Amino acid sequence: MPYRTSEFDEYIEQNRERFLAEFGEFIAVPSVAADARGVDDMAELVAARLRKLGAAVTIFPTPGSPVVYADLGPKDAARTLMIYNHYDVQPEDPVVLWETPPFEMATHDGRLWGRGTSDDKGELLSRIQAVEAWQATQGQLPVRIKWVVEGEEEIGSVHLEEWVRAHQDLLAADGLLWEGGGYDEAGRMQFGLGCKGIMYFELRCKGPRIDLHSSNSPMVPNPAWRLVWALSTLKDQDDHITLDDYLDHVRPLTDEQWAAIDAVPMEFDKMRENWGLDRWLNGLSDEEARRHYFADPTITICGFESGYTGSGSKTVLPAEAMVKLDFRLVPDLTPQLAYDLLRAHLDRRGFDDIEIIKLGGEGPASSPPGSLIERAAVAASIDTWSKQPIMLPWFAGSGPMYSMSTVAGIPVCFAGATWHPDMRAHSPNENIFIDDYFDSMRFTASLIAHFAEATA
Repeated sequence: MPYRTSEFDEYIEQNRERFLAEFGEFIAVPSVAADARGVDDMAELVAARLRKLGAAVTIFPTPGSPVVYADLGPKDAARTLMIYNHYDVQPEDPVVLWETPPFEMATHDGRLWGRGTSDDKGELLSRIQAVEAWQATQGQLPVRIKWVVEGEEEIGSVHLEEWVRAHQDLLAADGLLWEGGGYDEAGRMQFGLGCKGIMYFELRCKGPRIDLHSSNSPMVPNPAWRLVWALSTLKDQDDHITLDDYLDHVRPLTDEQWAAIDAVPMEFDKMRENWGLDRWLNGLSDEEARRHYFADPTITICGFESGYTGSGSKTVLPAEAMVKLDFRLVPDLTPQLAYDLLRAHLDRRGFDDIEIIKLGGEGPASSPPGSLIERAAVAASIDTWSKQPIMLPWFAGSGPMYSMSTVAGIPVCFAGATWHPDMRAHSPNENIFIDDYFDSMRFTASLIAHFAEATA
């Protein structure tokens, strides 16, 4: 091992209860970017915790949530590691489905429960605590670390790319450790080298000035129907995307990329069982489902709101309707292109009365295999779990990797310990396993050691 593991392990065991108490303090701050709740308080808490490591910390204001930037370790180190995490969380709705209060960390069944435990406060804080344990047991860090912790990841990192472009002088590094990573239903570690992009829209349509009695529907436009008709032009009943020209911009995958996708092991039966499904969309085979999951762009209705949705009946013609859509983007689709295509598509069909509000977007990103950060992550996985990780070509979800990695020219790898198949990120009863929380510290320390020693 490249560092003294027994001393490191003893330190985290001695500080176990304190570390968990700190985690509870992080969970208690409802840092929901969607409504700007608690984000300033959470940024201050993160900054204070990083300063305890001796880091030089700056809180950069943005038009939205602040960006916390920390610089620690020797300035003359041979290697610089950048770490990305976020301190914002998803809204807790629907609260009624939580078994424990979402912003009070609970412990039972070997897990830690609360909003942000898995996405992403658990990983953020366990990495910080790993650095503390390193400094206490190993001495000076063997690498310089630049840490970027943002507060808008859950709403599309709407101001991060602008911040990155304005602070290129701060961001030079030899590798970028991304958030995320964990294991699948069979216990296989899963890391990766990229992610899909995303563009999130809100579509709004207005009808009469006020809600009307539904008897007026023969002569008054219904904005809910307008949106339904517009949405029906984006996909057919077989779930094929029919947005004009959208698929024409998708870059064909190479034989090597298809081979990498086909080689990803997935526990399809367990996945369907966990999700309460008896088959995949359109009766896809497991092999077809895997290809679609990794390779396809998407258009997803995330929520629809209009008129009366309470109990019983109310005969109303709604005054307005709203739908939220996300588009998952693959090369060569971009957020702006997705908007331009959607606007032109709707206008072409007479839906120019539908307003499109851009809520945030980021491009797809990926790194070539074989980078220093990938090799360090693989070595750390073997050290921590005696497991060679599955290295995904990219993650089917999204994040601001394009601005942090592609624009900045830094190889990236998402790798970690806290994601597990039943973590319920973005859902009620979000959780991580206690053992995984402390394994995240061990993994982080090993990765730092291997990253410092890896040959170019």
